[in-house]
Amino acid sequence: MSYRYEDIRNFYFENEIGKRVNCQKINGNLFLYNISGLGFKKSNDYVRVGNTFIKNKEEIEQSTITGELEFYEMTYDEYRNFIDFILCATSLKLIYVPKNTNRIEYYRDIDVIELEKNEEDDFNILTTPITINCTSLWYKQNNIIYNVENVEDELRWEFVWDPIFADYEHRSIIFSNSGHVEAPFLLEIGGYIENPKVEVIVNNKKIYEVTFNITLNENEKIVYSTKENDMYIKKINKDNTYENLFNLLDLNNINFFNLPKGTSEIKLEANTDILNAKLTIYEQYITV
Repeated sequence: MSYRYEDIRNFYFENEIGKRVNCQKINGNLFLYNISGLGFKKSNDYVRVGNTFIKNKEEIEQSTITGELEFYEMTYDEYRNFIDFILCATSLKLIYVPKNTNRIEYYRDIDVIELEKNEEDDFNILTTPITINCTSLWYKQNNIIYNVENVEDELRWEFVWDPIFADYEHRSIIFSNSGHVEAPFLLEIGGYIENPKVEVIVNNKKIYEVTFNITLNENEKIVYSTKENDMYIKKINKDNTYENLFNLLDLNNINFFNLPKGTSEIKLEANTDILNAKLTIYEQYITV
């Protein structure tokens, strides 16, 4: 009986440069199975009032995923390559693709904390238990890209989602966060641009704002991340060196924030045209 990828759920490991290891024997010799820990556990505190218990604290506990890795007819060099991939990575993600979901990928930042090594069986199969600590929730990556160029004295744009245009100094998109919690994001703005600013609007009320008082030349960009485990703001120069820009932030503002659950408007503004920007939003899920 033959199987297609969409017939089964898939798992991948991915390192910091985007290199992946496929953990499905359907297309290789590495198989991750007998997995547990994909759900969630809460730690709640309650206050008793008569015969009623009122919740006054709720926390999601850190998840640990366990399973077994099956190395199927793998040479020793291939096994060593996998071990090197895990141990030499500066960051690792586990990617989960549920079956029959249009191949939607869910990411989770992880640390592999234990990988046992046993002997091969009579069928040249090495089965090793694996233990993974999760350092984030599950998340999807949604990209919104502005890429505007001059063509025959006109401006045209290419994007992933339809934006709402007022003019080229003001860009906005409506985003619906269907995740279980607020969504961090990564914003990249390329030059030439003067004093870019981002605002978040909910129900016609501005709830967040951050302004970058800087002029970027062509081939320079600002990169601004609000992920809790990877929070930064920096300028990428033409030669790929970078400068921290924390000193540009207004300390009277909340300068690092996430997008709320539900619908919000994200606005980009500047003193000049916004011709090159990319917004990556990480919808987060407690379980998927």
